[in-house]
Amino acid sequence: MIDVFFDGASGGNPGLAGAGIYLNLGNGRQLRRSFPLGRLSSNHEAEFAALVLALRFCLDQGYAELSFRTDSQLVNEALQKRYVKKAVYSQYLTQALSLIDKTDLFFCKWIPDTFNKNADQLARLAIRKQQEEVQGKEEQPE
Repeated sequence: MIDVFFDGASGGNPGLAGAGIYLNLGNGRQLRRSFPLGRLSSNHEAEFAALVLALRFCLDQGYAELSFRTDSQLVNEALQKRYVKKAVYSQYLTQALSLIDKTDLFFCKWIPDTFNKNADQLARLAIRKQQEEVQGKEEQPE
């Protein structure tokens, strides 16, 4: 079973957003990935987008037994209930549930944000890279 820590972050509501995925593969092996998400409506939307990205990434790598960790109570509760009220999050939940159906085994557990620092740092890295790209484009003469 692969331990997958994921996090989404937003630099505003709305703002540039990023996703971070930290995988503990066992035997001291780790994978760290940072994904830019562009401009999203909120931090909550970034969390749901990070969930979908993490699931896709794991399935693409051939990992089918997954133990996910999130510091988002909203995402964790949505997965448990298989329902979320806001339509903007519902599309992500539908995608996530479809991907979960392709796994052999899936768990998700809420953890305090202090235990999700690796994924959080990766999500914030994705935001910083996007901010640097925007600043670079603004500074270039035409």
